[in-house]
Amino acid sequence: MTSQTDPIVVLTTGGTIDKHYFDALSEYQIGESMVAGLLHRARVTQPFEIVELLRKDSLELTDSDRALIHARVRAAGASRIVITHGTDTMVATAQALADVPGKTIVLVGALGPARFAESDASFNLGMAFATAQMAPPGVYITMNGIVFRAGAVVKDRALGAFIPKD
Repeated sequence: MTSQTDPIVVLTTGGTIDKHYFDALSEYQIGESMVAGLLHRARVTQPFEIVELLRKDSLELTDSDRALIHARVRAAGASRIVITHGTDTMVATAQALADVPGKTIVLVGALGPARFAESDASFNLGMAFATAQMAPPGVYITMNGIVFRAGAVVKDRALGAFIPKD
């Protein structure tokens, strides 16, 4: 376990966690990250640094975007990284980070926008922060109250949940 004074770097990439809805004629769009507000409301005292990297739906992420995420994770001075990410391609990005040594990397998202009262965003982000502090180096996904090792999880769209990979 690392020291509580060592900051967790939070890279935001967009996804449902940061989506908002303008009016009845609009579609959901990714706006300013909600992460700082969520951590403030949760009264998080663990030091953290937020870096807004992208504002994209995960279905729009490209190989170049994943290369950027990979480079930023490798270059980060911190050994603990939380990445907010859309759920549709979270598993692919986790796999792209599998070769990063010596860091605990946790991908997290939400099935409902953080701006909605019944969103899972706050809970999932809390799980990600706990995992980043306690798990050994490696790549993880925290969703639905479970910590998954990257490569051992898939998103089941019909269930609206992440489940162990067969």
